[in-house]
Amino acid sequence: MQAASISGGAGPDRWLDWVGDSQLGLAMRSELWLYPMVEVVHIIGFAVLVGSVVMFDLRVLGLSRDIPVTALARHLLTWAVAALLLIVPAGLMMFSAHPHDFASNGVFILKLCLIGTAGVNAALFHVGVYRSVTRWNTGAAAPGIAKIQAMLSIGLWLTVVLCGRLLAYT
Repeated sequence: MQAASISGGAGPDRWLDWVGDSQLGLAMRSELWLYPMVEVVHIIGFAVLVGSVVMFDLRVLGLSRDIPVTALARHLLTWAVAALLLIVPAGLMMFSAHPHDFASNGVFILKLCLIGTAGVNAALFHVGVYRSVTRWNTGAAAPGIAKIQAMLSIGLWLTVVLCGRLLAYT
């Protein structure tokens, strides 16, 4: 009986139906200004997050070598975390408005994959080359792998922003 339910199409998409039919999903679709206001919060959050990440990555690439990498990382991490506290709930709220559309949208899926890849890149940076930061903290060039990861980070996050923008047209 269970297998018939799943093969009939209700199983895998059931959670999408639940999200779309939730009070939040209904409110996001029916309240005139709610979706645009949430979208603005999401965009502001992404601007702060991507701005923080790009500033840090530019420092790793060699700009402003007189600023200690560790001090800049501590400062910008606060902004990045604050931005995530805006981005994640706002993104989930927007998803709830049209979960089937987003879940089947290739650009949305690409955006999520790029965010995941950027997260893995950041984690690898911090458990890898960043452990030697005392050697290149101030006035010295970062190791080549750090620069490669910084360039990759910038490219990934700018592509995430591009995908977010393209969602309005796909």
